[in-house]
Formats: sequence, structure tokens, C-alpha cells
Amino acid sequence: MKISIEKNVVNLVPESTHEKAELEALWRLMIDCNDQSRKMVPIGEFVPAKNNSGASFHIEGLPQTKQEYTAIAVDEDSRCYCATCNNFVDVKKGSPIPLCCGKLMEVID
Repeated sequence: MKISIEKNVVNLVPESTHEKAELEALWRLMIDCNDQSRKMVPIGEFVPAKNNSGASFHIEGLPQTKQEYTAIAVDEDSRCYCATCNNFVDVKKGSPIPLCCGKLMEVID
């Protein structure tokens, strides 16, 4: 992941398909179409010379149960729908049901 800082704006640019999927998941967790977007706040400290694991952040306003949602996978190729923002996503068999607007999308039969 390429990270660039321009004044008070941080840009994250994925450099692989895995990073692109992770960035999309983060984006969907951070944005709520019906309410205010969430904030990320740093946790602890980041000392590059002592810590090779990276920096940690907490997402404010996100219930802890949201993390459990990513484990729910579709049994067959499906189309998912967000009733809040009318977004549609095609999901392959075995892939997790995506989050959108802070909640799981609905699987359309």
C-alpha cells in the first residue's frame, strides 16, 4: 500500500488486488450513507525502530459486533443489495457478504 501525505490529506493507493479489497472494506466501514462518517484514531504508539508490525487505529462509532459480519459467506454466486444506498455487488461463492452503509448487504435470490 502506498501512503502519501499532502498537507492534511492522507492518500492510500493499493498496489495489489488484495490491498484493493482491503481498502474497499475499510472505506465501507468508514462511510455511513445515512449518518456521519466515522473517524480513525491512533492507538498506542508507533516507533519504526522498535515496531515492525505497523500502526494501530480504532474506528470510532463502529460496534464491536461488526467484525463478526465479515465471516458470513455466500453459498453460491450471488448478488447483494444495500437497501440504504441502493448499491449492488456481485459476490462469488465462498466470499464474505460485504458491508455497506455500516451493515451487511442483503443477498438477493
